[in-house]
Amino acid sequence: MTAAPTSAIVTAALTLKPAAPEHFDLAFTATTQPCPWPKAYGGDLVAQAAAAAMRSVTDGKSLHSMHSYFLRPADIGAEVRYEVEVVRDGRGYSTRQVRGYQNGKALYVCLANFAAGEPGGSFHAEPAGEIPAPETLPSSAEYLAERTGGTMTDESKAYWRGGRGFDMRHVPGPVYLTVDGERSPHQAVWVKPFDALRAVEGLTDAQRDLAALAYVCDYTILEPVLRVLGLAWADPGLVTASLDHAMWFHRPAETADWLLYAQEGVAAEAGRGLGTGRFFTRDRRHLATVVQEGMIRPA
Repeated sequence: MTAAPTSAIVTAALTLKPAAPEHFDLAFTATTQPCPWPKAYGGDLVAQAAAAAMRSVTDGKSLHSMHSYFLRPADIGAEVRYEVEVVRDGRGYSTRQVRGYQNGKALYVCLANFAAGEPGGSFHAEPAGEIPAPETLPSSAEYLAERTGGTMTDESKAYWRGGRGFDMRHVPGPVYLTVDGERSPHQAVWVKPFDALRAVEGLTDAQRDLAALAYVCDYTILEPVLRVLGLAWADPGLVTASLDHAMWFHRPAETADWLLYAQEGVAAEAGRGLGTGRFFTRDRRHLATVVQEGMIRPA
């Protein structure tokens, strides 16, 4: 019997071990999670760096933005060492630099900013148009059940079906094997952990949920660009990689219910594509915004 998919991979990725710093003020180690590609998933690095930065801020400020660069690929199932520099601690805002090291080389760097919060006006954009409810859409497992093709292997199929920790349901349809739906630079993905996220040592539940949002955001952010270019993940010879990434957290993250990840492809040129995404609750509250540029190299 096949084991039911769980969100354990997410909280495993977010679990950090304190280490003696070698370069900056604090250090932690974390392990990249299994995936069927040659190198580790980029969301591991973003989420682990977010967790490391949050563990270095102890005065109650909340992470409100991250700006990241992916310098080298990370090995799968191997430790990454995150060194945290305390750049500034102010009354209203604090800043951290986080660098990830593996095999003695820097492979990831980010600046993370934290805010105490203060009174002010409130506004948030809403997703355009009507989006089908997630319960009306097929899960990845249901969509892929009878499908084969391209470079998809049994291992990659299992990963797409249940190995990413989150149930993901696409509108208009996925781009696993073919572009399902119009070749338009717009799509949406409903996301929800397969089961309740476990506690993570060193993080509050609110911090864990925020880091989980940073974890899941990288899986599909380039898909609107692939969609408009007519490319699918299983196309022979397709190579993609995250280059840089920015994320803003507007409101506390929530993972107990489905979140809508509304996405748009902005540009594609010279082997690079830029995508944007916004996370919304079911009642259309805007939680976070993502912008990412990635390498897109067709066969």
